[in-house]
Amino acid sequence: MLSQLLSKLFPTPSRPKSVTKSSESLPSSASVQAQLPESSNSQNLLTKATKQIKRHEGFVSHGYKDSLGFLTVGYGRLIDKSKGGGISEVEAEYLLANDVNHVYDSLMHNLSCFTTLDAPRQAVLLNMAFQMGIHGLLQFKNTLRLIEVGNYDGAADNMLQSLWAEQTPNRAQEMATQMRTGVWQSG
Repeated sequence: MLSQLLSKLFPTPSRPKSVTKSSESLPSSASVQAQLPESSNSQNLLTKATKQIKRHEGFVSHGYKDSLGFLTVGYGRLIDKSKGGGISEVEAEYLLANDVNHVYDSLMHNLSCFTTLDAPRQAVLLNMAFQMGIHGLLQFKNTLRLIEVGNYDGAADNMLQSLWAEQTPNRAQEMATQMRTGVWQSG
């Protein structure tokens, strides 16, 4: 089902990469669906089988070890590299888009000054909140106060004097420059 959704959101001209549940190469559900005739029978099969799989596997929102000790997530999705598990880049893009949208919504609800900023400066706060969470960003009280009054140079200086800047100096330098200038530094 996820593969079907992803193929609709991110259509690709070439055949989608297969995602494996084991060291064997299994076709993704999108590939399986493409091989089945387009009919209500095949759609009914996929819907019912998916419902059964969800019931049997159960949903876990974090990584866990399955009954054989392999790292798994979601509805039994093997992500243990040692057994050929993982996610495709398309799936990672889908997850990233969800995460970025969630962080954006959090910023809209938690920072009154967010909507007053230009896009490059909003992106700095989005980037920081993505990396350290909204609660981590909210700890930058002086920086946020400076942003609120339009003192972007002071905010950038504050950003560079933080533990965050020590831990991720290249990212912090780029984001501080973008905050200072209001000019996109990449992307």
